Amino acid sequence: MKPEFDQNKSIYLQIAEGIEDNILKKVIEEEGQVPSTNQLAALYRINPATAAKGINLLVNEGIIYKKRGIGMFVTPGAVEKIKSKRKKGFYQKFIVPLRDEAANLGISEDEITDMIKKAKEK
Repeated sequence: MKPEFDQNKSIYLQIAEGIEDNILKKVIEEEGQVPSTNQLAALYRINPATAAKGINLLVNEGIIYKKRGIGMFVTPGAVEKIKSKRKKGFYQKFIVPLRDEAANLGISEDEITDMIKKAKEK
């Protein structure tokens, strides 16, 4: 199944995030092999250089590593690295703007907590 790429984000970033998603969902286990650049390029009908850029991003972050002549594999501890990275991103993307808007509207921390609990019930 081919995903629809988000036109507002670089494809190589979406490739890297897709691999990260598969690692978090245990579709690819730690020490498991990651699809090759050519496999990704064929699957998504993209330039192999674009796929390689996504792979290299994950290598530089220590999430995957290369076994020469064999392929790319998930680094032990990758799940925790991904979670840590994404938690930081979550904070910057969602929590900081939430805090700022709540301050603008005079919404207390308790009110925010109640709103979150209410949203979980739905």
